[in-house]
Amino acid sequence: MTIMTLLLLLILFMVFFVYFLQLNPAEMAIVFFPDHVLHASPAIVVVACIVLGLTIGYLLHLYGAASYMLKGWRRTRSEKREQEVTELYREGQARLRSGDSTKARRLLQKALSMDGSRIEVLSALAEVQLIEGEVEESISLLQRARKLAPKNLTVLFALAETYGQTQQPKEAADCYRELLDLDGDNYQGQVGLRDLYLAQQQWSDALAVQKRLVKKSAGEAQAAEKTLLNGLRYQLAQQAETEERFDDALVDYQKLAKDAPEFLPAQVSLGEMLRQKGRSEQATATWQAGYRRFGHSVFLKRLEQQAMAEENPTPLLNYYRQEVAQHPDDLLLQFFYGKFCLRLEMVDEALEQLHGLEKSGADFPQLHLLLAESHMRRQRLSDAVAEYQKVLGGDDRFRFPYVCQQCNAGTTSWQGRCEQCGCWGGLNLSEVPSIKNLPAPEVRVIHHGERE
Repeated sequence: MTIMTLLLLLILFMVFFVYFLQLNPAEMAIVFFPDHVLHASPAIVVVACIVLGLTIGYLLHLYGAASYMLKGWRRTRSEKREQEVTELYREGQARLRSGDSTKARRLLQKALSMDGSRIEVLSALAEVQLIEGEVEESISLLQRARKLAPKNLTVLFALAETYGQTQQPKEAADCYRELLDLDGDNYQGQVGLRDLYLAQQQWSDALAVQKRLVKKSAGEAQAAEKTLLNGLRYQLAQQAETEERFDDALVDYQKLAKDAPEFLPAQVSLGEMLRQKGRSEQATATWQAGYRRFGHSVFLKRLEQQAMAEENPTPLLNYYRQEVAQHPDDLLLQFFYGKFCLRLEMVDEALEQLHGLEKSGADFPQLHLLLAESHMRRQRLSDAVAEYQKVLGGDDRFRFPYVCQQCNAGTTSWQGRCEQCGCWGGLNLSEVPSIKNLPAPEVRVIHHGERE
């Protein structure tokens, strides 16, 4: 059908040419150069122009078709290369996750040699370099990726983390801040910057970031973020105390204790600051309220220390007697009551409390040491007392180690924040769980003449 159409067009064209040639028999002169003149019929000139136009058009068509084929070939080749790079990248990632960093490195390097502009390949290879301890090479790859994509948040975050892991806090902070300039609500960036400030003990900067995190969180996550917020406020108060800005520290502790009554370290340190400012009665009231709320041994320890420092044990004895009468099942209170009586040489009253603990099922070294000391002062079990003296030594016989309830790290004195795991309010006496987890003592009537 197409050939017939072409033949028909060719016949019509020839008929038109012959007709046009008969109508224009004369010749016309066409001057190319001053000495070059071409004589030809107008019909021939018209036909020549038409043929020339068709030829040029056909050549342009051939060029367009060739260009399209070349672009298609290049596109197919590029897509094939991208597919190969993607497969190498995925296989390298799989090898990396399985722990085969050597194979992962080879695969990712091959992928990078095929396409040096792939951000994900650069980032993955940087991770491999970091795992293998080649820190500078890892940072170099991430910086290369950063130049290719200055606003890529993933690259900025990876670079910040790498700087942080390699003890380059200034560079890490710069990356986090740049990330947050691009995306102010980026949660990972805010957490990373906060943790960096925490590691550097830049409490004020960490607090500013933490306030933003609290606003964005909800539910259980918000409760955890608020706990950390309280911890940072506590550290700022501690910093003020260390710098001897005692009035500022007192105000900070009071605000924190009011805003977060469930935050134990604030209650302890508020009492200490009140005592340091000479407001002993307020300190006592603060610690007593703290024990009623938390049931934590540190408050009883602080009350005992204050009583001994002031050389006035009567208020604390009255407090113990009243509280034990109201809460006979509080074994921790009985333990501290007995220990305090023993320090005051009130041996009979100490033995009454310690024997009560023992009958309740308590069995831990500190209890037996106190009992041994009591019996020694009553000139009983001299051999056992002598052994306990060898173990305990002189002034340390009433000291008990504190243990973090989160990480089990030990320390000789109570602190608001565990230095090992960083949690606030987790330190407790090592044997407190043994006391507090005891079953309630059985109460029964003892008839006349019956022995317990």
